[in-house]
Amino acid sequence: MKYIVDRLLDKNIILKKLNKIDNKDLKTRKRIEVFEGVDLKQNYVAIFFLKQKSRFLRKDIKPLEDLYERLIEFVDHNFKKKILVYDMPFCSKAKEELKKSGWRLIDATN
Repeated sequence: MKYIVDRLLDKNIILKKLNKIDNKDLKTRKRIEVFEGVDLKQNYVAIFFLKQKSRFLRKDIKPLEDLYERLIEFVDHNFKKKILVYDMPFCSKAKEELKKSGWRLIDATN
């Protein structure tokens, strides 16, 4: 979790509260870490940390959006911001499409 907080601080995103959501609660077996947080302006923030060796493609957007919908249903409220912290190669078309749908992307590759 410290890794996520450090990456968010690099982008000037400060959270008062940060909770990890278990993947079993979201009924997924994907290797993705999901966090729920509250920023300084009392806005709820959904943070997804995805680390994989293969490239993130446009076909991977639909499962990510489905996971986001399950998160909304699980916590029973909406989120003001959606953040994807990724540590992998990223397709430029997928990046554009995610930005258009309101996602903020943070590159965590070294």
